[in-house]
Amino acid sequence: MKVDKALISKLEKLSRLKLAPEEQESIQKDLTNILGMVEKLNEVDTEGVEPLIHISEEINVLREDEVKHQLSREDALSNAPQTDGTYFLVPKVIDLKKNKE
Repeated sequence: MKVDKALISKLEKLSRLKLAPEEQESIQKDLTNILGMVEKLNEVDTEGVEPLIHISEEINVLREDEVKHQLSREDALSNAPQTDGTYFLVPKVIDLKKNKE
């Protein structure tokens, strides 16, 4: 794959970046180097090597969910800035009404 100015411009547009000409040249050189390194991997003899699916053979050890050390409602609400006695009161952050202009 050839990394040219057209490809850099397309990548710039796709990523919604505005690059200076020096940055475009730098990125073009970097991408060319990266693709060169990836091409080097094609030269490696992988005959008889099984594909790696997982880095480790370890299996997750899961524990049962157990309820421990519960707070009472009163204790949980005791440090809240505002409550109604049952729930925390918080400022509204989402306006569900659509603005019609």
